Amino acid sequence: MNGNMKINSSSDEIEIILDDGDKHEIERLDVTKQDGSVSEPLRRLATRAMGLTGADIERIVREARLKARREKRRLSYADIEAGIRGHRPPVPYDVRWRFAIHESGHAVVHHALRLGSIKGLTIDTKDGAHNALTFATNAPDTEDWYARLLAMLMAGRAAELIVLKTVSAGSGGADQSDLARATRIGLDMEQALGFGGRHPLLYLEYKDPTAILSRDAGLAERVHRRLEFAQARATDVILENRQAFERLVRELFDAQALDGAAVMDILDAAS
Repeated sequence: MNGNMKINSSSDEIEIILDDGDKHEIERLDVTKQDGSVSEPLRRLATRAMGLTGADIERIVREARLKARREKRRLSYADIEAGIRGHRPPVPYDVRWRFAIHESGHAVVHHALRLGSIKGLTIDTKDGAHNALTFATNAPDTEDWYARLLAMLMAGRAAELIVLKTVSAGSGGADQSDLARATRIGLDMEQALGFGGRHPLLYLEYKDPTAILSRDAGLAERVHRRLEFAQARATDVILENRQAFERLVRELFDAQALDGAAVMDILDAAS
């Protein structure tokens, strides 16, 4: 007996296998369209599962299968979707709006500044909202590219300010948060990548961003200016693409999870 779900973000593929000998327990659906693309239910599951590990997926499928067996029925995709949600209560209305605004800001700026492709957005995970953005590997490693990357990282915060006039702590608070990543990139630009406002030819290695920025007020000011400029640039990009941004916010709020194709349809339609 085995159970697994395979998610391949590069091809938007999700495969569910639930075997008991030769007997398939899963409810059979038409999983492909005539053009061979993955059906909407499978895309929704794949997008809902963003951020989960393979072990998480195996556990979810196993628990959903056992639940269906206890209820003496076939396993359905609704069972898997409920398992991915973890039986959490619905996200409060106002928090859901903020999540949708924040993640849509990231997506719009990422697309407008041509940083790479978008695999999906979700505002319904155990840790809040999540985006799956990829970055072009053949982009020139220039100061402009890093500046565009900073603008994308600051775009969620910029979007909140545009629509709600306030910001949440969601941009910061953790090592992998938007502000933490932007701070490290800004510091690298000043210290290690040759783009610094002072001594750009020096490579100055550091281990702890907090320690070095707390010690050097001038360096902290230069890094902060880069982040301020990036947030201002993100604001301009969102306002220039306001129609696409507002439509994406509405669609993401309603669906709670959008795969890359759905996001790109919205962004390209307004281009």
